[in-house]
Amino acid sequence: MRNLVVMSQRASGIPRLRPEAIPLLSYGFRPFFLGAALWAFVAMILWIGLLSGSWTFATGYGVIAWHAHEFLFGYIAAVMTGFLLTAIPNWTGRFPLQGKPLLALFLLWLAGRTAMLLTDRIGTGAATIVDCAYLVTLTLVITREIVAGRNWRNLPVVIPVALTALANIAFQVEVLIYAHLAYGLRLAVAAIVGLIMVIGGRITPSFTNNWLTRQGSKKRPASLDRFDIGSIALAALALIVWIVAPNWRGTAALLLLMTIVQAARLSRWAGASTWHEPILFILHVGYAFVPLGALMLSLSILWPAMLPASGALHAWTTGAMGTMTLAVMTRATLGHTGREVASTPATMLIYGAILVASLARIAAPLLPTIYYQALLVAGIGWLLAFGIFLGVYGPMLVAAKSTG
Repeated sequence: MRNLVVMSQRASGIPRLRPEAIPLLSYGFRPFFLGAALWAFVAMILWIGLLSGSWTFATGYGVIAWHAHEFLFGYIAAVMTGFLLTAIPNWTGRFPLQGKPLLALFLLWLAGRTAMLLTDRIGTGAATIVDCAYLVTLTLVITREIVAGRNWRNLPVVIPVALTALANIAFQVEVLIYAHLAYGLRLAVAAIVGLIMVIGGRITPSFTNNWLTRQGSKKRPASLDRFDIGSIALAALALIVWIVAPNWRGTAALLLLMTIVQAARLSRWAGASTWHEPILFILHVGYAFVPLGALMLSLSILWPAMLPASGALHAWTTGAMGTMTLAVMTRATLGHTGREVASTPATMLIYGAILVASLARIAAPLLPTIYYQALLVAGIGWLLAFGIFLGVYGPMLVAAKSTG
């Protein structure tokens, strides 16, 4: 009988849930999306306070390093976890991680955030050990789930997660020994951009196809084919070379090619037909920051005085990562809590705020006379986006699934 249940689950692609007394621990997206949004909000307030001199912490670690670390390995890692712990059961037909194991994983992530706040008290070495344990554990957990479910098709998803864990270790070692950000930071950014190209390149055309079908439109996004695989391979090559040689003109050429092929890939997904459905259109807009970031990084190598690398890099971090994660978090929360996946005024405010934050942060280095004002606009946009998310979607994440 048990075998028949498992076969049925795999055939439908929808896992059955074990009864769970606490809704927050019933599915991975619930604690991790809530924790990610809360940390994105709190960490931005802490960062603004550091910039303004209102308070100090992580003095032995470095405030710039702390800010970069907590965005990539704090916020992004939490969203990555919530998405994968929700998607993998649909891929494998296995029960999702729930209850005490899910709580333990979340507490391990939370321990990393706490340790990174207390580096002045516990020391950077101890904070590093606590922090690095999380992504290593996550890599092992998702590998076990995919292998146990014999879902070999999705096993490559483990690669960017493992690379992010490796990047975190490299990041910490570089800060501890050299007090300098280099390979670890670039490896993390590249791994997360790679994950966006893989996952975003799967869900964006898929959701677009479903929506266009319901609308009765004859337009369809292109199916995954050799062009997509080739464009990802070329982008991966460009990212690897960028990690190793970020100032080489050959890297600029590869990043320019990445720009062209990723823009062409995006153009094949019929995004222009979805502009009046913001909860879908935002996926296309968020993905557009991938080729934009590659273009800006390419130009920053060729003309560094005209376009500083920091602004170019934020096209990927604040732009692609910030926008795509909020797009996924809003959509997944609605769908998995039993609500209609539709654009509401509050949701559109979230998207508008994160786009303002992204554009202001990208533009800040280009506008030296109003640099700090542009940073303030970016910070306010970021806080507004995540503040609204917490107010609107937070209650959904902690409440039982709607049956309406």
